[in-house]
Amino acid sequence: MAETNSSSRVSIMHLILVPSVITLAVTILRLVGELNHWSKFWFNPEAGGGGSPIGISWLVPIFGIYFAIKLARLGEGPSSVGRAVGFALLGLVVFVGINALGFVLWKPGNPALLGVLVVASVAAVLVVRNAWPMLFKTLLAYGFAARIPVAILMLIAIRGNWGTHYDVPPPGDFPAMHWFMKWVLIGAVPQMFLWIAFTITIGLLFGGIAVALFHRRREGSEAVHA
Repeated sequence: MAETNSSSRVSIMHLILVPSVITLAVTILRLVGELNHWSKFWFNPEAGGGGSPIGISWLVPIFGIYFAIKLARLGEGPSSVGRAVGFALLGLVVFVGINALGFVLWKPGNPALLGVLVVASVAAVLVVRNAWPMLFKTLLAYGFAARIPVAILMLIAIRGNWGTHYDVPPPGDFPAMHWFMKWVLIGAVPQMFLWIAFTITIGLLFGGIAVALFHRRREGSEAVHA
């Protein structure tokens, strides 16, 4: 599945428009649910969100598959599906590995863990950036479209102390600080680094696997009808 150089045929902004609107709608729904104290299972207000089903992180593999199949059909597939999947896995290993090391070495109150998160995120993105360039660019654009509104929402929620997962600090020995610095630590940096790296690596992984399966099934269908 050789990648073409005709990237002008693909408008990334057009490709991510509907997914970005859906993601924003889910973000707003999540906020409304938490503010109105709806079911905690669906709208958990605890720090990190508690893995609630209503959340935009679950959309990443879905839209990763969507973007990948759309790009492949437009002739913007990877030079090698196996290479794309392999580098996505490597990027995920790098990201998890560096963060795991950071948590092992971390001590309560030490802000160095934030630096480890940034390093892990940047390292993972650098590892996967050439695995499938068009999908990488698409996921990068979608990641910012999804996460910038969340970062802005967190700024307002933290300033207003709304009591949602958008402004509740992590459990444990989280030090008292000015609301803006709190936003930088639990809002801006995680949204612009951790979640962008997550979007790209997970999106590439699921997208690469989906295209591999799609391509294999298409080849099997062509062989049957040959």
